[in-house]
Amino acid sequence: MTTSQAELDAARLLLAKMGVTPADLLDSPARAAATPTVSAYIPVVARSVSPATARSYASYWAQAEAAWGDRRIDEPTPSEIKQLAEEARANALVRSNSRGGRSAMENFIAAMRCLYRHAVDDGLLTELQNPALKVTKPRRLPSPRRALTADELTEINAVTVETGDDPDLDSLLLRLHTETACRRGGALALRPRDLDPTECLVCLREKEGTSRYQPVSPTRMRLLLEHADERGSAHPDGALLRYRNGTPVTKRRYDHLWKRLGRHLPFVRNQNISTHWLRHTSLTWVERRFGFGVAHAYAGHFDSSDNSTVTYIKAGIHDVATALSALTGEPHPLARQHLPGAAQ
Repeated sequence: MTTSQAELDAARLLLAKMGVTPADLLDSPARAAATPTVSAYIPVVARSVSPATARSYASYWAQAEAAWGDRRIDEPTPSEIKQLAEEARANALVRSNSRGGRSAMENFIAAMRCLYRHAVDDGLLTELQNPALKVTKPRRLPSPRRALTADELTEINAVTVETGDDPDLDSLLLRLHTETACRRGGALALRPRDLDPTECLVCLREKEGTSRYQPVSPTRMRLLLEHADERGSAHPDGALLRYRNGTPVTKRRYDHLWKRLGRHLPFVRNQNISTHWLRHTSLTWVERRFGFGVAHAYAGHFDSSDNSTVTYIKAGIHDVATALSALTGEPHPLARQHLPGAAQ
């Protein structure tokens, strides 16, 4: 049978849309034999990502391995990925901040996209064959977090120092987050060597390996140094924040703190307020008084993808120190004292 040129062109077009080359048709048995199973490939990817990413996706990869472990990585279909994502949503733990399992479903799809992105990079399948890209993530709902009012923040700080077994530690944590707008991980990663008492700066190391020097008030720097001296944070690379017995603080301290505050303050419990609300509070205050550019720098955001104007209005550490000085009412060695809005 003679094949016309038009039929050949149509076949080539169809193969191109499928992401298949003529060579794939010739060596497909050998290629299929060399394609790893889901169980064999997950550890490869886990070793290729950061420890934090591996921890975040571990449970979702385990779910995929339980369902498809003996199958080749190129065998699961978009429909099957969607089915497991729905299972992740249905089986999500119900917490006070749960939103119907949407985050679990979104995270499962993200974990699969990570897995299959590496498979594409390793040449195990083409971009067009990537099944995870064909599964739509659920639309992310607006965050319920907001800036706390001055009265709410005052009540939170008052209850913090009046209750609990270590009010000095808890107060230091809350005020550190309020001044720096740092994330929880940034505070927990602090080391004695990260303190610069001369310039009143702390080095914050946060998500995705980013680090930056953030101004703190002279009072906060003094309290951080006293805390390190009193609680055994003598080693320059050891954890700075510690309990009275010298044990490093973990994220569980934050969980206990907000649970305790919720028992005394109904609005904390009812709105599920957490440490991250302090970041919203400080950054909103800075943006309203010093503009978007300074708030962007204060937050430690390094990208400009959200607004290309950031490239031209980039704020520096002196601008951040000026905003901090106005926020705390204390002079700072790096503040531009005579800028509009700065504390005089």
